[in-house]
Amino acid sequence: MTLPLLVDCDTGIDDAIALTYLACREDVEVAGIVSTGGNVPVEAVHRNNLVLTGLLGLEVPVSRGAGAPLVEPPMYAEDTHGPTGLGHAVLPEPEREEDPRAGAQLWVDLARERPGELEGLVLGPHTNLALALEIEPELPRLLRRLHIMGGAIHHRGNTGPTSEWNVAVDPEAAQRVLAAFSGVPRRPVLGSLEATEAVRFEPATLEAVEAIASGTGHPVAQIIADALRFYFAFHESDGFGWMAHVHDPIVAIHAVTGGFASTSPLAVDVELAGTLTRGQTVGDVLGRWGREPNVDVLREVQAEAFVEHLLSTLREGLSRD
Repeated sequence: MTLPLLVDCDTGIDDAIALTYLACREDVEVAGIVSTGGNVPVEAVHRNNLVLTGLLGLEVPVSRGAGAPLVEPPMYAEDTHGPTGLGHAVLPEPEREEDPRAGAQLWVDLARERPGELEGLVLGPHTNLALALEIEPELPRLLRRLHIMGGAIHHRGNTGPTSEWNVAVDPEAAQRVLAAFSGVPRRPVLGSLEATEAVRFEPATLEAVEAIASGTGHPVAQIIADALRFYFAFHESDGFGWMAHVHDPIVAIHAVTGGFASTSPLAVDVELAGTLTRGQTVGDVLGRWGREPNVDVLREVQAEAFVEHLLSTLREGLSRD
């Protein structure tokens, strides 16, 4: 059975790895991609997505999303991902056309075409999904399930002291999405920082990716290797040493396999008014709000097995191409 996924991403080094993983899986159908501004401006994200899908042979609609968050001016993370979003990698010019639909409309159209089948995977800010909900309020019930990389539940932030990047870029959009998806038959899966930062790419991981690039000769493998070297250097400059926290792939892999982490139900909301905590994702572990859980939070990540699975999938899939 093939899993149809709509991927909304702000590509990004870790987004690129997640996209490549999905393209390598024969049991996954990437049904469409929405480009969302976040790590870099939406124009750069969109170019990355057009190039990567072309090189990976993904003949799917790629739609440009909104250029700015719902309320705040945009902010970007060129220091983390480089000015183009993919570190030291040099990409060719895109050889394929974009889909003319807005990103929000692509969400709606694909969900309406495949009600109860399509799953959503949000690897960047929630802006376009929030806009899609304005077009089609029934979207949470049209999708089979939603998977989100975002938030920090009782964990330090990576943007503000308590806020995670994807949520901090557009807190209003994240809050609207979590509210809209409350009460659906299958709760969204939330991969927040306490899960994604359990995974560390060590120097041996980078060497393995470089070996895949040289062994397969696939241009995307070389792009990932060049991008990861930048990512490692950023983490070293940020005090973590020569390593990298690579967030998006664990959420993508759990969406496909259901493995490498457990989940636990939790009521989660987004702080919008706090002067020190705007963009924080708050989890009500003690049930003080009296709300039903609205997400299943990733827990207990099997980091070593996850990295081994990711590398073996990339090695095998990029060798086929």
